[in-house]
Amino acid sequence: MKRFTLLSLAGLALVALLAGCSTTRDSSVPAGANQLTAREKAAGWKLLFNGRDTSGWRVFGKQTPPGPGWKVEEGVLKKLAKQRGGDVITTNTFNNFEFYWEWRLEPKANNGIKYLVTEQRPGIPGPEYQMIDEEGGEDIAKQTHLTASFYDVLPPDEKKPLKKAGEWNSSRLIIKGNHVEHWLNGAKVLEYELGSEVVKAAVAKSKFKNAPKFGEKIQGHILLTDHVDEAWYRNVKIRELK
Repeated sequence: MKRFTLLSLAGLALVALLAGCSTTRDSSVPAGANQLTAREKAAGWKLLFNGRDTSGWRVFGKQTPPGPGWKVEEGVLKKLAKQRGGDVITTNTFNNFEFYWEWRLEPKANNGIKYLVTEQRPGIPGPEYQMIDEEGGEDIAKQTHLTASFYDVLPPDEKKPLKKAGEWNSSRLIIKGNHVEHWLNGAKVLEYELGSEVVKAAVAKSKFKNAPKFGEKIQGHILLTDHVDEAWYRNVKIRELK
């Protein structure tokens, strides 16, 4: 009788273990990812990545879909390491908006989100919200090259709440008129005015000093860069502001 009870308990434990395994989700895709709540829809949010394919995006300067370096896998848009897929932009352009995305980098990696992007300036299409592993990355000597900076132009708050490589971060970009805000994990870490004397002076000292009208307000695309390092994206969404 005692042996039967022990065997029964062992069997129940095995069933529970198998059941748990069968319902385990990929930790990179939490329940509700790439979906909008009723409140978000009412507030005007729209998904820019549906979790299934790359519809709504195309290669910068072309009318073709993202190349093989971009892959959708288990609800995540992945920029694969060392595989080219082209810089990709939204098919739509935006003027005043709030943009939200969640991202993850591999150790030593860096990437960036560019905004107010124009295809009329191919080499320097728009300002960049930088994302980088600040512990192992190679391009971290300058404050303007750190995560959430206006890349090579303006530095972010030194006390920004950045998570380690391999962990998910959330970022937010707000543009209304000439006012721009960079957010990281719920904290505002940089704000500036497009076309201001401060921005003009910083651009003049940057690698973008010869780019006409760089750092000024235009209506443009959002761009995901085709960097050689691996980067993951999910919950990419936007709402236009009046």
